[in-house]
Amino acid sequence: MSDPIDEFSFLPEQAAEAGIDRAVPRGERVSITLPDGRTLSALRYSPADAPDASPVVTFLHGAGLNAHTWDTTVLALGLPALAIDLPGHGDSSWRSDLAYVARVLAPDVAAGMEAWTQGPQVLVGQSLGGLTAAALAASRPDLVRELVVIDITPGVDANAGPTQIREFFAGPVDWASRDELVDRALAFGLGGGTRLKAERGVYFNSRVRPDGRVEWKHHFAHLANAASRASKADSATPAADGDAVSAVLGESGWEDLAGVAAPTTLIRGDHGYVTADDAAEFLRRLPEASVVVVPSGHNVQEEIPIELGERLRTQALAS
Repeated sequence: MSDPIDEFSFLPEQAAEAGIDRAVPRGERVSITLPDGRTLSALRYSPADAPDASPVVTFLHGAGLNAHTWDTTVLALGLPALAIDLPGHGDSSWRSDLAYVARVLAPDVAAGMEAWTQGPQVLVGQSLGGLTAAALAASRPDLVRELVVIDITPGVDANAGPTQIREFFAGPVDWASRDELVDRALAFGLGGGTRLKAERGVYFNSRVRPDGRVEWKHHFAHLANAASRASKADSATPAADGDAVSAVLGESGWEDLAGVAAPTTLIRGDHGYVTADDAAEFLRRLPEASVVVVPSGHNVQEEIPIELGERLRTQALAS
């Protein structure tokens, strides 16, 4: 796949593939410098006929992904939107303390929303982004008018579905070509279901080093690889012990969700990471929330982006 003219040049092709006939939105890369000097980066999308429109929906991606995972969903949404690269991912700086957990990430996201939005958002988060969205909604209710959590609950078994992510990123940290990364993604059932979609995803999630080797842009892969090597060196240490996947799950997530005042919806894939029992526990703890089951795996925004975008559009316009 040849390099694009710019990072938004894929959008017309994606819209055509998805059968979306509305005008392609204007995309813009934005960034701010956080108080400690790190950079937080994001993608801001506005309708072609209203380039100055402020986002009404903000998206937070999962571990090991980046803001571009939402591109087709945003096309289907058809509303002004913001997609943030979580710290350690995409074009946002890595954290030197390696703290990629919801309550640590939430203040950074809040700073971005303050800079790039002008009113309370429909806040949509998938996986790690979902837990981060819950932590933000609990601590900054002024920024969130509705919370949508996609295929994650704090009670998800780290040794069940999430092992897919752990094993996927526990491989080498550098590769001879992006094609090797695409092959690996497809072998793990990731990448959106087609080679073309996987190629786009890998392009935005990797970079070519000066020595010509290709590496993942996000810190998560490097941490997962280090945890895997440490586990192999000490066979008495369980693979899930203290790794980057397990670290994002915990009781604090339930505390955050309990503190959310905004209407809350859990969208789970029928073959994703959230089981029926997990969803039942979610409703037991949050009886006012809603649960929606969709025909998808964990990365709902890549597997059924049109259905997701249309559902979120309806919610955004109704709330």
